[in-house]
Amino acid sequence: MKNHRLIKKAKKGDSEAFEKLLIQYSDRLYRTAYLYAGNRDDALDIVQETAYKAFLAIKNLRESKYFLTWITRILINSSYEWKRKKEKELPLEQISQVSTGKDDCIVEHLDLVWALDRLPEKYRDAVVIFYYQDLPIKEVAEIMDVPVNTVKTYLLRGKKQLKVILKGEGYHEGEIIQ
Repeated sequence: MKNHRLIKKAKKGDSEAFEKLLIQYSDRLYRTAYLYAGNRDDALDIVQETAYKAFLAIKNLRESKYFLTWITRILINSSYEWKRKKEKELPLEQISQVSTGKDDCIVEHLDLVWALDRLPEKYRDAVVIFYYQDLPIKEVAEIMDVPVNTVKTYLLRGKKQLKVILKGEGYHEGEIIQ
């Protein structure tokens, strides 16, 4: 397996091998960071911080097959660390209005990021890792360090709460909106 060799090289201190691994997983890492940050610049900062921490700690990775799980956990921790710092700088309530720009899709995406931010941490993590990292429930359970059935419960409850937050459940339900 190509990744296995790259990971072994990276664990021995080969920075080029580590860089190749980051490039391979960069889209997944960025998308996940974006869901936590809500904007491009902050997401890139989170990915950069994750890469730095992972490079320093790669020697501690026990099994190569869990590289993605391991680096995702670092990314989530970095995201929460970033979030704590950011909350001290500018509360969300002080942002008065978001420019809609050209595309309503942007507004819908911001709504989803806003709604995810309203979920309890454990539900948000489960939803983001499962749906945006596209990882199997078993790996989500390993990343979150909880049983598989707990992840299933978190996903179910998280989706229900997202529907309520986004006014999808019980809001004009069954009505034809013109």
